[in-house]
Amino acid sequence: MAEVLIPLPDKDFDVTEVAVPWRLLTSAGHHVIFATEKGTGAPVADPLLLTGVIFGQLGAEKEAKAFYREMCEDRAFNNPLSWSSLNVDNFDALILPGGHAPGMRQYLDNSSLHKFVSDFWATNRPVGAICHGVVVLARAKSGDGKSILHGKKTTCLPKYMERLAYCLTFWKLGNYYRTYPAYVEAEVRDALSSPGDFVRGPINLGKRGTSADHKAAFVVEDGRYVSARWPGDAYLFTERFMSLL
Repeated sequence: MAEVLIPLPDKDFDVTEVAVPWRLLTSAGHHVIFATEKGTGAPVADPLLLTGVIFGQLGAEKEAKAFYREMCEDRAFNNPLSWSSLNVDNFDALILPGGHAPGMRQYLDNSSLHKFVSDFWATNRPVGAICHGVVVLARAKSGDGKSILHGKKTTCLPKYMERLAYCLTFWKLGNYYRTYPAYVEAEVRDALSSPGDFVRGPINLGKRGTSADHKAAFVVEDGRYVSARWPGDAYLFTERFMSLL
């Protein structure tokens, strides 16, 4: 079975985008290893996604929250590696989850993590990224100075989704849904070799895929790389990722 690495920030990662892949992968017999910047203790998900972002809405679904509680008891989750100690030879696959709250910048901005991701990408082993996790790939550079996504097809959090979430909540939460001034889609598009390499997917105003129903979910596959837009794609994303292992 595969050794799958999931790097995370110390806080504010998305509940669903981590807990659903963890649960499906471990249930299938794969070993999930976590890593944080210093490796000094269990990371913590965005708390608003557990309680409800606003008026109890926009948070993680009940099943994803149950998976998160189970994950918090997992030995590997409570004993993460440090990013600086990672060796590409020790892992069969890599998942880069997302999240939008301020704590995510630790993970999205880190040049040491970018270097590891670039080195892992060069091994041609399976890589999955969802939502803001695609930004890590966009910022990781290959030897020619271009993003490692240059020449690949991908999706990520679409601009219309990011803008809608911000407009619904800015009066209460300010820039909670705007991790950076630039939209995620804009940064990812800039990393690609042609406009056609970005695949937005069908318009979705909030319906999520589930373990039993993928009609609302969407992913993009390009060789050993699979990407998805948001937590509502997490089940289909993980199934497609596992097919690469």
